[in-house]
Amino acid sequence: MQDYKKLLRSRTNRTICGVCGGLGEYIGVDPTVIRVIWLIASICSVGTGFVVYLLASIIIPEE
Repeated sequence: MQDYKKLLRSRTNRTICGVCGGLGEYIGVDPTVIRVIWLIASICSVGTGFVVYLLASIIIPEE
């Protein structure tokens, strides 16, 4: 059987729903960096990033 990583929302490293914490754990980057990038992208895209975050929090399962 092959081991693989699964993208999950973090229970321990969360600010709102754990999406950025889970993404940071999945790719091996500090979740704070993910949060800052997500915030900048959300501001530059006139709020589209917030909608994507909401969808991700619904779609990505919690660990």
